[in-house]
This record gives sequence, C-alpha cells and structure tokens, in this order.
Amino acid sequence: MEPKPQLRRWPGGESTADGKRDAAVSNYGTVENISGNPAAPSPYSTGATAPPSNLMDNVSGYEGASTGDGEGKFLPPPANLFPDPGDRLPPSNQQWIIPSISEDTAKEAFVKYASSKCCYSTAPANEMIFQDFKPFNTYRYCLETFTESRSSEWVSVPYQGEFVDSNAFGPAPFPWDIQVQVPAVFKDSETKVKVPHTSSVKPCYQCLALGKVRCQKCNAAGRVQCWVCNGSGMQFSDSRCSHCNGIGNENCGECSGTGHRNCDQCETMGQLLCYLQLIVKWKNNKFEFVVDQRSGFPTDLFQKVTGTIIFTDEQSRVHPLVTFPDPAINQASQNAVQRHAMQYASTACILRQRQTVELIPLTKVVYEWKGSQYTFFVYGEENSVHTDDYPAKCCCCSVM
Repeated sequence: MEPKPQLRRWPGGESTADGKRDAAVSNYGTVENISGNPAAPSPYSTGATAPPSNLMDNVSGYEGASTGDGEGKFLPPPANLFPDPGDRLPPSNQQWIIPSISEDTAKEAFVKYASSKCCYSTAPANEMIFQDFKPFNTYRYCLETFTESRSSEWVSVPYQGEFVDSNAFGPAPFPWDIQVQVPAVFKDSETKVKVPHTSSVKPCYQCLALGKVRCQKCNAAGRVQCWVCNGSGMQFSDSRCSHCNGIGNENCGECSGTGHRNCDQCETMGQLLCYLQLIVKWKNNKFEFVVDQRSGFPTDLFQKVTGTIIFTDEQSRVHPLVTFPDPAINQASQNAVQRHAMQYASTACILRQRQTVELIPLTKVVYEWKGSQYTFFVYGEENSVHTDDYPAKCCCCSVM
C-alpha cells in the first residue's frame, strides 16, 4: 500500500536558548556549527536549514511548484482549452410585470412580522388603514462561471522500498495533459493526482539519512530537570527529593533517556520518496447584481429571500444579454461576462457558464395608524417584511 503523503514545510533550522542557530546543514553528511567549522554528522542533528538543491528535480511544465510553504503558482492552460461561446442568442424582448400583493396578504405578513418581535405590539398591524400599494419590478441577475485550475506541489513520504516511477520511464506529462474526471458542474471540488515519472528517492534532509534526530526537550542530554524540586534535589528545606532521589534531574520522557528520537519525516527509514503532485480545483465563481429601483428598500436584504427564475441560459460560454427589458440587467450581464473572461483567462479553464434572471416581488405599503403615516415593504417569495418606522415598540427597543 502506498504511504499516505505527508505535506511538510522545509525546516528552517533550530535555535538554542540564547537565540543563536546551533547548526546549519549545507550538504548531506557535512554539518557546520555556529563558528563555521565542519563537524561530523550526528544522530542528534536537527536537520537541514533548507532543502538540498538535489531534493527537487527540474520538471518541465511544473516550474514554481510549491515545496510545502504555500500554494504553488497556477499553471495556465493551453489556449485551445477555452471553449467558444455558445450558439444560442439572448432572449427576445418581452415585458415582465410583478403583480401587486393583496391587502390580506400584506396584512397577514405584517401581523406575522410584528408577532415575531418580542417588544412589538401587534396593534398597528391589526388596526392599520391601507393607503397605497406600489409594486416594483425588481430583478436579480446572476452569472456563474465554473472553472478548473491546476497547480503543483512537491510531496515527500517515507520510502519503504516500493516501485519508483522515475523519469527513466519517460518525461512527465504536462499539467493539462493529465486526464482528470470533472465532478458535478457549478460545485466547488478538489482532487490531487500523482504526476507520472516524477518520483525519486532522496536521503532524508531532516535526519541526514540516519533515521534519528536530536531530542529538543533535553537538548540531546537524555535527562531533564526534575519538575518536583526544580533541580535543587531537595523537596523540602530538610529532605531529599523523593522523585529524583536528590539528583535534581530525571530521564527525559520524550526520548526515554537516549537523547534522540525517531525522525518523523522519514519514520526512521532514512530515505524519502519525492514526487510531484498535481492539485486540481474546480470552483463556481458567482457574480450577482440586483436592480435598485430607488424605492428606499435596502437591496442587501434580497440575499435572504428567493424569487422566480424567469430566464436561464447555460452554455460552454454564454453571450451577454442585450435585449432584456431592463437596461441595467443588460449592462450588468455585459460587465460580468467580460470580467470573468479576463479574470480567469490566464489562470484557469472556463468549463461552463450559466446566467439567470430572477424576478423578486417587492411591494411598498403605505398605511395610517392613529393619525400618522408609516410604510413597510413586503419582499421575496417568502413575503418577508421590512420596516424602519414601526410605531409601537416598547422603550427597550426605541433606544436600540
């Protein structure tokens, strides 16, 4: 069974208590101490300060691959992967009208709204006198662009003698030549694929191929200060510490007193299997625009309700709308299609696009209660209510 990949940052070296770096590895088998003098490799070594230059091979088409310190740069797709715009043209001009809701529906929604507020009296909703109903033709335009992007990263796992698919078996395929099954469209997803012919076996850079590293808790001494007596050897002013028997230190629990521990990078194997991994991401990128009819209604509230889909166009690449009755929707469509084409052309492949126009009911209601005039809005298929001047709130609400 192939070992599970362990994605790790290349270690930046260790620091001693006084803040100085205690060792830096410039090449396998050679360790330099802080004075710069060479020293022999040791099972207590902290490992390399940076990945050796021969750890990562140069693979054509995968320049800029991540080494575990962040996401690698996106690999641009060939130009011929971008589909041409579809053949279906935008819809012909037609009139869409939102019918006004009835007084009974508006009153029912308003009473329900007032009842849901613990500090609101339902008297205005029950006793109001309707004066005006004004419907607004409100549209929500949405463009969804389903893209696929690819990047790469180097992965290292402990080498346990398995088959090594190296470049001896041929050159690595280019990133966009690797076949990957596309999941459900318009849904975010991600998969990772091992790039063929990029594997190689390298000595472990963390332990210098020894399988052991220095224990950091005891600094390779094998013993640590007794936690009971804090190293004094005395538990009380006149008695010897019973935990360490008066010695003041005890065996290190991290390394069992050996001064070193198993290397977690290679899992004591001393060698790493390194290979390139292709990261394929599918993302549904959305653009939304709601026409503001200057009704005084806060359009951000439309995000919480649904409407009726009156137009849908789904193709490999959609045409911008040009004949829709509301010019604001036409302009939003043209801007969105152009923006998405420019935004994703260099880093991703556009697989599918879908644009919709949604009709959202919105009615402004003007009513009278106790000689004063007030307004509220009923919006969305849910008949939600919004008002800024509800006339019967308790004192705790009026100061909020």
